[in-house]
Amino acid sequence: MKVKVQTLSGDSGSAKAGGDIQLDDAVFGIEPRADILHRVVTWQLSNRRGMARAARERSDVARTGKKFGKQKGGGTARHGDRRAPIFVGGGKAHGPRARLFTLGLNKKIRVLGLKMALSAKAMGGQLIVVDNLDMDGEAKTKALKAKIGKLGFGKNALVIDGDALNVGFAQASSNLEGVNLMPAIGANVYDIMRHETLVLTRAAVEKLEARFNG
Repeated sequence: MKVKVQTLSGDSGSAKAGGDIQLDDAVFGIEPRADILHRVVTWQLSNRRGMARAARERSDVARTGKKFGKQKGGGTARHGDRRAPIFVGGGKAHGPRARLFTLGLNKKIRVLGLKMALSAKAMGGQLIVVDNLDMDGEAKTKALKAKIGKLGFGKNALVIDGDALNVGFAQASSNLEGVNLMPAIGANVYDIMRHETLVLTRAAVEKLEARFNG
């Protein structure tokens, strides 16, 4: 699959053509399957959940079990120890238990899901490839907003760079709602699918293809 390469540089913020790039069909040309994408997204979101914290129940509270009052004659109920849930500092009755929400998923399915997510954006016309993220002059949010408006980033866009993020672009885009930036190593199905547009640099394309073909 051949895609036109855009560039952020140019006079008065206009985008110039940066040539073409040949995308690997084994990475960007796979027919997406909703069931595979759903499995990977479910796996991601489940593993993001933290462990449920357990409450201390009666057997977990460190208090004496000695009978603290007389059986009769005290004018109060006949309690055996202070660990009962009705006392301040006692154990919680039927409290929440520790629980892990992590799921396992075969590595082949995870790899296939990421390829399908990339392919879905490429085949759906929602993929933009830019030469790099370098900005002419000072990295300003106003200037960047004008540039990405002409490139057609849409309502929200995920921008993926190579190994390291472009510092100027990161600073300029930090105040733009709907523009998120990450390195190629962080590419994942959930973030790709929840953004309208996927923007890759040449370095990101090379890293992603090397990641799957290496």
